[in-house]
Amino acid sequence: MHQPNWIELAGVVNMRDLGGITTESGEVVRPRRLLRSDNLQDLTPESVRTLLETYAVTDVVDLRTHVEVAKEGAGPLRGIASVRHHHLTLYREDTEESGIPAAERALPWETDERRAAAEAAEHRPGHDEYWSEHYLSYLATRPDSVVAALRAVAHSEGAVVVHCAAGKDRTGTIVGLALKVVGTPDEVVMADFAASAERVAAIMERLRARPAYAENLAGKTVAQQSPQPDTMRLLLAALERHYGGVHGWLGGHGWTPADTERLRRKLLAD
Repeated sequence: MHQPNWIELAGVVNMRDLGGITTESGEVVRPRRLLRSDNLQDLTPESVRTLLETYAVTDVVDLRTHVEVAKEGAGPLRGIASVRHHHLTLYREDTEESGIPAAERALPWETDERRAAAEAAEHRPGHDEYWSEHYLSYLATRPDSVVAALRAVAHSEGAVVVHCAAGKDRTGTIVGLALKVVGTPDEVVMADFAASAERVAAIMERLRARPAYAENLAGKTVAQQSPQPDTMRLLLAALERHYGGVHGWLGGHGWTPADTERLRRKLLAD
C-alpha cells in the first residue's frame, strides 16, 4: 500500500516527496526528484534552506494564476538565483478578476447540449464526477501548460517542486500525469492523489486566512474539498476512453517519445 512521504516544513501543510512509488515494471521513483506541495508563500528561511540543501531543489513549477501570484506573492524561493521558476497556470487568464474561476466543463468530446445538461444536473462539489470534469477542464483549457509542466519536471537538474494553492487539485492532476507517463499503476496514482485528504482541514484553515482564497472557500466543508481516489480513476478512465490513455492525450499536444524517456530518466534513474 502506498504510504505518502510527508515533508514537514514550517510554512506548508501539504508537501510530500514522490520517492518510493513503484511502477508496473518494478522500477522505483527516486527520492528527492519530484516534490508536490501547497502554496510556498509562507516558507520560513529555515524551510528554504532545507529545500535547497537537503532536497537540492533547483526548479519550481507554479500552477497558480497570475492573479493569485499578484495577490499572494511568488514566494521566498523566487529570490533564489539557483532556482528556476516555471509559472504555468491551468486556467484561462481572461476570466474575472478573482483569478480563481469556477470549474468549466470544457470537455472536447461533449456537445453544447450535453454540457448544458451537465450544468443542470446536481453536480455539487464533493462528487467524483464534478471534480474529474474539473480536472479534465485543465487539460482542455491549457494543454500548453500541462505539457510545459511535465517538461519542466523532466528537464530539472535537481529536485522540482510542483505546487498550486492547496496542492491537491492542479498539483494532483500534473503529478498524476507524470506518474502515469513513467508507468505507475492506476491504483498507486489514485492513492497518492487521495493522500492530500489527510491534510485538507489544515489546508483550508491556512487558505481561509489568505485574501485571495477566503471568499472562494466560504461555506465549503472539509468533505467537499477532500480528494477521493475515484476522482482520479474517472480522470484516467476518460483519458483512456477518448485518447487511448495519458500518452495518447499528451501525444496529441506535442509530447514525444523523447519527452517520455527524459521524464523516465529523471524520476527513475539511479
